[in-house]
Amino acid sequence: MADPTAKQFLEEMIPQRITAKPELLKEINAVIVFDIGGNKWTVDMTRQNEWVKSGAEGVTPKMTVTASENDFVAVASKKLDSKMAVMSGKLKLKPMDLNLALKLGKLLS
Repeated sequence: MADPTAKQFLEEMIPQRITAKPELLKEINAVIVFDIGGNKWTVDMTRQNEWVKSGAEGVTPKMTVTASENDFVAVASKKLDSKMAVMSGKLKLKPMDLNLALKLGKLLS
């Protein structure tokens, strides 16, 4: 099976993971913008449903995750360790909130 695209991962797999582990909503409880290859998605984990939307207009995120499509897909498909991706600059987190980053790792892996 081919790796999912960033769009598939964010719009399909993230909601599936939240549905399977609803405790992540309370644990993360933040708005995160993903800027992947120039395309943006907002993941709002302060809501009870409709967590992912395309775009980031009018949003004040607690963190923005920036990566190329290839690097993000590699992290999402577990071909690239997320911690190594952050340390090597392939995955950028602004602001760098280590606590939130560790919680976000639970959602992405």
